[in-house]
Amino acid sequence: MVNKTIRVIFTMITNALIRDLTTEFPRAVRQDRLVVTIRQFLKCGAVGLLRLDGDFLSPVAVSGLAQETLGRRFEINKHPRLAAILSQREIVHFEPGNRLPDPYDGLLESKVGEPLPVHDCMGIALYPDGQCWGVLTLDSVEGGVFDSRVKSSLVELAHCCEAVIRMSRLEDEIRALHLAFRHPNETEQIVARDDDEIIGRSPVLLKLLHELDIVAASDLPVLLMGETGVGKELLARRIHRKSDRRNAPMIHVNCAALPESLVESELFGHVKGAFSGAVNDRAGRFEAANGGVIFLDEVGELPLSVQAKLLRTLQNGEIQRLGSDKPLKVDVRVIAATNRELATQVKNGEFRADLYHRLSVYPVPIPPLRERGNDILLLAGYFLELNRSRLGFRSLRLSSQAEQALLAYPWPGNIRELEHVISRAAIRAVSHGAIRTEIVTLDPSHFDLDIALSVSDVRTENIPVEWSADKTRVLPMKLAVDNYQRQLIKQSVDICKGNWAEVARRLELDPSNLHKLAKRLGLK
Repeated sequence: MVNKTIRVIFTMITNALIRDLTTEFPRAVRQDRLVVTIRQFLKCGAVGLLRLDGDFLSPVAVSGLAQETLGRRFEINKHPRLAAILSQREIVHFEPGNRLPDPYDGLLESKVGEPLPVHDCMGIALYPDGQCWGVLTLDSVEGGVFDSRVKSSLVELAHCCEAVIRMSRLEDEIRALHLAFRHPNETEQIVARDDDEIIGRSPVLLKLLHELDIVAASDLPVLLMGETGVGKELLARRIHRKSDRRNAPMIHVNCAALPESLVESELFGHVKGAFSGAVNDRAGRFEAANGGVIFLDEVGELPLSVQAKLLRTLQNGEIQRLGSDKPLKVDVRVIAATNRELATQVKNGEFRADLYHRLSVYPVPIPPLRERGNDILLLAGYFLELNRSRLGFRSLRLSSQAEQALLAYPWPGNIRELEHVISRAAIRAVSHGAIRTEIVTLDPSHFDLDIALSVSDVRTENIPVEWSADKTRVLPMKLAVDNYQRQLIKQSVDICKGNWAEVARRLELDPSNLHKLAKRLGLK
């Protein structure tokens, strides 16, 4: 009778997964539904699907674990349970009482920030095409749950996971074939792959990445516009990797760091005797990038005298070394980036209008971190895991109050500021007496966030009413965060006309978590 029940449950899981495989879902959605389905039918505490990336395992879908887990990268040689799962092709079961540290310690959704109690844990490596892709992990807070019957079901579930992975790969290959047909002269096989450097799942980020992938296939100049710290260099690298020039060099030039007296020589090169100290001929950055890409970071800092030569290069594909009368042909794609308003600089006579129009053939505004919603928590998870490893913590994670504080802060320094805030908080926790062999939970007191920024520093829609009314008043952080959340949820409920499911979707929250939060804030 028990075996029959297990078979019925497994059949339901399989049918649910087959429906997902035959439906056009984005990859992330399909993988999310996979782990949720497995957790739902096996009634375990948490399920994780992790992809192998060199020496790391990167979570691609989790259920029952804190959201920040998706941003973490688990170094295999520092997580013996994950290493054990990868070391063989059979199920690995860690029975209650196993002394090996658990990578999810402190990350279980139902016990956030708490040590994992005596529990069952098991996992299996996945080999969708004969090579190891990653692992599937299962955790149960109660001991003795994963008996022989569940283990036999896990083998079949692993095959389902491998089918989902193969489906995603097949979709990638089909997209790659479309690209190959558009570029028939491309000799290298084009295979799409994930870019694990750019962390986030917010709609605004996914839309941006899709747009960049399309423009990458062209040879158009691209102008990346955004605040400092939003990741313009990472996005420029992505464009290069997705382009036909990916096997050619990408040369990075920080225009703000070049002395004005040397900028022309650095970009275009010089001949012997062109100026004092020029004892040999020297190629410039454009020649080094010939056939590839040059990334002009902070292009708004270029002197007007050099802008004219850069315009000639964009128009005619020619450069001229300093001190030489002979033009040289170069084939270079230009990606430029700026945190300035170049259009304003053009009006003020600080930037050439013709060069601006040449550079901004395809302008791409990069959204600031404050507009990326829960991506903040995924990025925080990535930086937490880095600092956990660097500082030798057993586990390093955020309290729920810390998560809300990070979500409420406007991040004027964007991702770079978030990285530094997390690093400082981890070090501050050590200085406050945190014991590295225990779970270290960061709370708002560990952060040096200026929550009470003035209205002129932060967009009004990000400020609770109490802050706007009195710029000199500083509220306690918990009260300020609660006020902000209360106001945001109220406004969202009004906009959605009381449809809480729609509110949860817009705020990118799990519906059950939204209802719990609303109840705590006195809104229900």
